[in-house]
Amino acid sequence: MTALLQVRDLRLRYPSPGLRRHGPEILRGISLDIAPGETLGLVGESGSGKTTIGRAVLGLAQPTAGVISFDGRDITHLRVRERRAFARDIQVVFQDPYTSLNPSLQIETTLAEPLIAQGLPAQEARRRVADLLDRVELPADAAERYPREFSGGQRQRVALARALALRPRLIVCDEPVSALDLTTQARVLDLMIELQRSTGVAYLFITHDLAVVRHISHRTAVMYRGEIVESGPTRQVTSKPTADYTRKLLLAAPTADPDRQRKRREERLRLRSPA
Repeated sequence: MTALLQVRDLRLRYPSPGLRRHGPEILRGISLDIAPGETLGLVGESGSGKTTIGRAVLGLAQPTAGVISFDGRDITHLRVRERRAFARDIQVVFQDPYTSLNPSLQIETTLAEPLIAQGLPAQEARRRVADLLDRVELPADAAERYPREFSGGQRQRVALARALALRPRLIVCDEPVSALDLTTQARVLDLMIELQRSTGVAYLFITHDLAVVRHISHRTAVMYRGEIVESGPTRQVTSKPTADYTRKLLLAAPTADPDRQRKRREERLRLRSPA
């Protein structure tokens, strides 16, 4: 199957203040593909560069080398106007939806804005909003409420509805469930899986949690210090990893069994981080 998103040898340095022209290299030769309707889990510790990849795909960070292609089109350095036109195809869901939702706007207004901006009549936009709220399993009266009236899980459902409003082909999900409790996490992940089945949308799912990746991703890429150290089908990566760093991530996951947890800790200490 032809890739929807292709990233080839992506490199990125952020500007450095002072006399030095460039700071350290954040991404070092990243290559990955995402097929239509697929979820690629991008996992790694804080500072590994995984969020920077998402920002580069969204046009929020400018690569210093490499190519990002979407449906065969080079989108590495789109101008602002071109990027706005491209927003219909690529959307984003952030970690904390409360900071990305305007607290002074009712949910209906928040969801209708991008639709009206794309030329949809207001009445049709309202109908689409009602459908979106139903898709993310929120009651119809949610349209008249404000973000502060919702729980964290409900706000993330609103964020999903907003991301789906323009019927995108790819959604960049940056730690979308890390701020939620485990029960709410599972419900939101199941909802995202169902939305993918019904819409065919692809996800670039960025997280630090291998358990979350195991739940939602078809394939997984593991990042360490700006590089992908392992990638493959999620079941293989999370059950029979080949990289020591991936093994350390798996061993770091907590377990309720004290003896098993002790053995994991001992095994993790025996492993060396990759150079």
